[in-house]
Amino acid sequence: MSFALKASLWLWVAINIAMLVWIFFNSVKSSRDIFADPIGLPTVWHWDNFWRALSTSGLGVAALNTVLLVVVSVAVIMALSVPAAYALARLGGRSSGPIISLFSAGMSVPFQAFAVPMVLISVGLSQFMVEWVTGAWDPRITVALFYVALSLPFSVFVLVGYFRSLPSELEEASALDGAGPFRTFLSVMVPLARSGITTVTVLNVLGLWNETMIVLLLVPNQGMQTLNVALLNFYSDMQYTSDWGGLFAGIVIVIAPMVLLYFWVGRRVVSGMTEGIGK
Repeated sequence: MSFALKASLWLWVAINIAMLVWIFFNSVKSSRDIFADPIGLPTVWHWDNFWRALSTSGLGVAALNTVLLVVVSVAVIMALSVPAAYALARLGGRSSGPIISLFSAGMSVPFQAFAVPMVLISVGLSQFMVEWVTGAWDPRITVALFYVALSLPFSVFVLVGYFRSLPSELEEASALDGAGPFRTFLSVMVPLARSGITTVTVLNVLGLWNETMIVLLLVPNQGMQTLNVALLNFYSDMQYTSDWGGLFAGIVIVIAPMVLLYFWVGRRVVSGMTEGIGK
């Protein structure tokens, strides 16, 4: 790696860290201090900005909605993609190639192509459930279904590479010990592919936590919206409140969990993606 490329990368890192620090300092300032000295340290630390952002702007309820959607969606994604990837990588035979190609093709379709069909499917599903099945329907369930459907191609495609990289002798030894395919999958292959599973899980969490457009399209009720949409609503109300300290606090609330998560497992994710690319 050349010196110029290294310097550019470190400059980019420094800019992003400086931006995070600037956002945090402004999140504990009053609106007057933000305009008077936008790049200086806070003279008085207004920690009440965070409480105001959580309570008055609806970010508290939105945080619960986001956590619920992300946890449920990622759990379903991994429960489907891990066995599917193993079956395609180790048990699919000649038929696995075209199926994997279909999964990879699913990653190439732009989101704009899904927008109108997504709304039509959501409206039709809601009407069907309300009129014929349950009498009521929560649009967050529809959002979770689309989260799962749109995340499966990437998850399966990446995990196939991990399972293919594992030596076949392990399965043969497991079969000699009397274990069936399901027992081999759970007891042998899944633990060995843990780095890949961790990588895909974290990337799905990051992607779904930051997702905005699907919720904007499918969830009209503000009490059911996620953090990013609630933050947009908070920003649109700024013309009436001018609560810039609360807005910066809301930004910290949205980005801090994912920043901390990536600092915790970032090295594992990068190494995991590198391993997956090399398989």
